[in-house]
Amino acid sequence: MPAQLTPKTDTPLVELFSSIQGEGILVGKRQIFIRFPGCNLSCSYCDTDFSSPDSCRAEEAPGSGIFRSLANPVSLEVLSSILANWVHLLPGVHHSISLTGGEPLLHTDVLRQWLPVLREICPLFLETNGTLPGHLEPLLPYLEWVSMDVKLASMTGADTPWSLHRDFLSLMAHHNGQVKAVVGEETPTEEILQAARLVEECAPDLPLILQPRTEGGRISLTGRMLLDMQARASAIHSDVRIIPQTHRFISVL
Repeated sequence: MPAQLTPKTDTPLVELFSSIQGEGILVGKRQIFIRFPGCNLSCSYCDTDFSSPDSCRAEEAPGSGIFRSLANPVSLEVLSSILANWVHLLPGVHHSISLTGGEPLLHTDVLRQWLPVLREICPLFLETNGTLPGHLEPLLPYLEWVSMDVKLASMTGADTPWSLHRDFLSLMAHHNGQVKAVVGEETPTEEILQAARLVEECAPDLPLILQPRTEGGRISLTGRMLLDMQARASAIHSDVRIIPQTHRFISVL
């Protein structure tokens, strides 16, 4: 008889902290952030360290800004104990748990075990690059929100994976969520229009967020440019919003 495989319940994490959501439709909501290492893409604008560290940087108390080290890999038992304590310390404060990265869906095997438990502590919000549809599908029943990025070639330096984005967005079309696209001065109109068409065709009820790239603590586009982008995209998809990275402007994680 073949040996039974033991479900994996621990994995390396980069950091664990409590802060406000600074991007998209949940901007201003307080969340617990679980940052996973690793990414299957390499976007030129990204400022996140994808490496898998020896230890996870974890806040001592939610929002304290004081960190301690947790040995990696982190177990579900340790993580759920910390999160349950944070929710108990600040009742009613945390809107949800953000699963972010890197690319969290690279850890689907662990997330299959974690999400049913974490969901009992706080609702779950996935932030993803939208290129791993097969990894998303088994996790959808446990997720309250999905935030998918459209990786525009003008921003990433690589071809936009339109086909993967289409498959991914079709899966999350009837879920609570949003589609985000980072834009800059060099983003051509056709990319904006193609992103708008993608959302309108695959998930017309979801908003498209145009997120101006932040450089040196400032937005890299003028207001007039952003208004023009919004106007052009709105001719295709009715819910197009301009939302910058607000957490950058109030100096929080």
